[in-house]
Amino acid sequence: MRRAVTVLVTTSAVLVGGFSASQAQAAAPPVPSITAAGGFVMNNTTGTTLFGKAADTRRATGSTTKIMTAKVVLAQRGLNLDAKVTIQKAYSDYIVSKNASSARLIVGDKVTVRQLLYGLMLPSGCDAAYALADKFGTGSTRAARVKSFIGKMNDEARRMGLRNTHFDSFDGISNGANYSTPRDLTRIASSAMQNSTFRGVVRTKSTTQKVTTKTGGYRNMAWTNTNKLLSTYSGAIGVKTGSGQLAKYCLVFAATRGNKTVIGAVLASPSETNRASDVKKLLDYGFAK
Repeated sequence: MRRAVTVLVTTSAVLVGGFSASQAQAAAPPVPSITAAGGFVMNNTTGTTLFGKAADTRRATGSTTKIMTAKVVLAQRGLNLDAKVTIQKAYSDYIVSKNASSARLIVGDKVTVRQLLYGLMLPSGCDAAYALADKFGTGSTRAARVKSFIGKMNDEARRMGLRNTHFDSFDGISNGANYSTPRDLTRIASSAMQNSTFRGVVRTKSTTQKVTTKTGGYRNMAWTNTNKLLSTYSGAIGVKTGSGQLAKYCLVFAATRGNKTVIGAVLASPSETNRASDVKKLLDYGFAK
């Protein structure tokens, strides 16, 4: 009888000790503190939320708006990525009037839709955004076509059930009602990343594209991605930077390690340095959790 009790006690001790070790191994990493006003992270495979800070608060989004611009273009029926678009003076005039980021497109050049997507997402060209909106909107005037294209952006947001997102521009230069949230932007990016062309564009660090000039010759356009995460974080695969007086510093980001992809967004970081630090913290947390 004494022996049986001894065995029982010893076995219980092993079980308790094993349980404690398991718990220690599974201990969750500390939740990071970020300087951004809002942030959200999710597991892109499962859709599981990993982090949220003011995740559903509406804020200006800057050029992260261009994720939806690209998404709407890539959703066009019968899309020909090699179709050529002639660059209009209105696009360059717009850049000058808004002091906007530019792909430095040259009036009269013929640029393919695929090339415009690179010009949109790498140097964050508002001229490329204008060209795409003009190309894929409908209407007899440029103003009507642009309005139609922005309407398509909002239609897609509604289709996705994004109640805290609204667009009033094709590039994020707001006219007073261009906003989204960290959660909504993450969902938009997650959906866009299902498209292989989009994935290929946003993971590109730099590219040189040969475009046709007005006279029938060729010129090379060199574009570098504003998303420095691609060069500074192992496994980074996108997605898009944004900045502005109201938006401050934003980034929709994604990275893959092993079989896990983490995707998210930060809005209104106080500086570019803070934005980079915020995103690294969130990605590290997302992979560790």
